[in-house]
Amino acid sequence: MKFPASDIIPKPFRRKGVWVVATIFMRGLLNFLGLAMLLPVLVLILDPESIASNRILAHLYQLGGFESTGWFVACICAAVVIFIVAKSLLSLWLYRSERDYIYSMYRYLSRRLYIDYHNRGLAFIKSRNSAVLSRNVNVVSLTFVAGVLRPMAVIFSEATLFMLLFVALALYNVVAAVLIVVIFLPAVWLYVRLVRNRLNRYGEAENRAQRAKTRSVIDTYRGYSDIEICNAFPRMLARFDKAMEEVVSVRSRNASLSMLPQMFTETGLAIGLSLMVLANLGIEGNQIKILFGVFAVAALRLMPSIRNIMGSWASLRYNRYTIPIIRDEHVDDIDTTVDSSAERFEFSREIRLDRLSFRFDDSDRDVIHDFSLTIAKGERLGIRGRSGAGKTTLFNLMLGFYKPTGGAIYVDGEPLTDDNRRKWQNTIGYVSQNVFIADGTFVENIALGSRPEEIDRQRLDRAIDMANLREFIDSLPLGVDTPAGECGNRLSGGQRQRIGIARALYKEADVLFFDEATSSLDNSTEQNINAAIEELSARNKELTIIVIAHRESSLDYCDRIITLDSHE
Repeated sequence: MKFPASDIIPKPFRRKGVWVVATIFMRGLLNFLGLAMLLPVLVLILDPESIASNRILAHLYQLGGFESTGWFVACICAAVVIFIVAKSLLSLWLYRSERDYIYSMYRYLSRRLYIDYHNRGLAFIKSRNSAVLSRNVNVVSLTFVAGVLRPMAVIFSEATLFMLLFVALALYNVVAAVLIVVIFLPAVWLYVRLVRNRLNRYGEAENRAQRAKTRSVIDTYRGYSDIEICNAFPRMLARFDKAMEEVVSVRSRNASLSMLPQMFTETGLAIGLSLMVLANLGIEGNQIKILFGVFAVAALRLMPSIRNIMGSWASLRYNRYTIPIIRDEHVDDIDTTVDSSAERFEFSREIRLDRLSFRFDDSDRDVIHDFSLTIAKGERLGIRGRSGAGKTTLFNLMLGFYKPTGGAIYVDGEPLTDDNRRKWQNTIGYVSQNVFIADGTFVENIALGSRPEEIDRQRLDRAIDMANLREFIDSLPLGVDTPAGECGNRLSGGQRQRIGIARALYKEADVLFFDEATSSLDNSTEQNINAAIEELSARNKELTIIVIAHRESSLDYCDRIITLDSHE
C-alpha cells in the first residue's frame, strides 16, 4: 500500500521516524509473542496428557524438576500471565514514543502555519478567508497527524502482527494458514472496493461543509448589528443549517461504513470455523482439537487486527484532503523567526517618502504612484482625499505593513526594510477607526503585548490620564483590572479611541498614526478626541502626529494638510 503522506513528513522528524517505525515493528512482534505464549496453555487445556508427549513441555517439566502435574500447569499459567503483563507494559512504553512523535509533529505544523500566516503580512491576511486560515492552523494540522499519520502507524503495526502470525501458522500447519488468508483477504478486498471512492468524497465534502459552517458563525457574530437590522439571520441560519446537514449526513454515512470491517471479519471467521468443522467431521483425536484451537485463537486475534487495518485505512482515505493542504504550505521552508526585539529607531529628523508606488498582486493599477512627501519630527500632518484615493494604503506602507512596489520610505535617511521594520514599529503608535480590543483586562489592552509582571503601573496611570480615561477607569468595579469583555463590545466609540490613544502613549511612541480614528464618532465625541490629540501635541512638541480624516474639522489642529488624489 502506498502512503501518499510519507513525502511531506517534516525534515526534523524523518530521522526520528526510523526509530518510531522500529518501535511499531517491536510492538507487532510483542503482540505476536504474547499470542504465542498462550499456546502452551491451550495445549494443556485441550490435552492434559500432552506433557509427556510434547517435546517442549516435557523438557520444561524435567528442567524445572516438577513432581506434580498440577504444580507444573500452575507455573506455566503464572509464567504466561507474568509475560503478558510485562509485554503490555513494554508495549505501552514503546507506544509512548509513537504518541510523542505524532503530537510533536502536530505542534510543529500548527505553530509553523500560525507564524507563517502572520509573517506573510497584512496583504496576505486580507486576501485570504480567515476561517480557512484558522482551520488550517487549528484543525487541518491535527487531522493530518491524527487522521493520516497515526492510522499509517496502526496499519504497519497490525500488518506486522498479521505477517508474523501467518508465517508461524504456516510452519505449524499450512492448511490453517491458507484458510486464514482465504477468510480475511477477500473481506479486505471487498471492503476496499466498496468504500474507497466514497471515503475520498466524504472527507472532502465534510471539509467544505465545516469551513462553510465556521464562516457562517464568524460572520453572524462579527456583523451582528447589521445582520439583525437587515433581518439577515434567517438567511445566515439557513446557510448554517445547510452546512450542518452536510456534516451530519457525511458523518452518518461514514459511521455506517465504519461498521463494515466488523461485519466482514465476523462473517469470515464464522465461515472459516464452519469449514474446519465440516472438513474434520467424524475425525477424532487430540491433534484435531489442538489444530482447531490454534486456528480459533489465531483467527480471533486477527479479527481486531484486520478491523484496525480496515478502520485505519478508512481514516486515512477520509482525511487525505489534508495532505495537499499541508504539502502546499511547504512547512520546512517556513521562516519561523519572530522578531521580539524592543529596540527602537532614534527618530530625530524626518520621515521621507521618495517616489513611492504600490499595487496589489491581483491588480494591474497602482494604488499609490510616484508619491513623495517629507514629514518633519514634531509636525502635525493631516491627510485627506476621497474614498479609494489610497489613504489607508499609504498608512499601511508607512506603518510597514505593505512593501512598496516602487520607491522607498526613509526614517532619518535610513530606508525602511524587513530588517528594521520591527525597530520602526516599536517607535510608532497606531489608532485605527475600529480600535482592536483583546479579550482581557483594560490594563492588558493598554499595555498590549507586555507581560503582566513587566507592566509599569506609573507609566500606565500617566497614559490613562493623558488620554482622558481616568473618570471611565475609576467607574469600573475593578478599575483598570476589569475585564474589557469580548472585543470590547460594551465600550462606546469614544472609549475605544481613548484606549487606543492610551495604548500609544503607554508605548511612549514618537510618531502617532490616526487612521479615520474619529470618523465613526458623533460630533461632540469627535471634538473631545481631537482636543485630546491637540493637547497631547501641545504637551510634547517632539511628538509627530499623522492623521487621516474625511472631515475638515478633524484636521483643524494640523500644521499642514495634504490632499491625496487617486491614480487613474
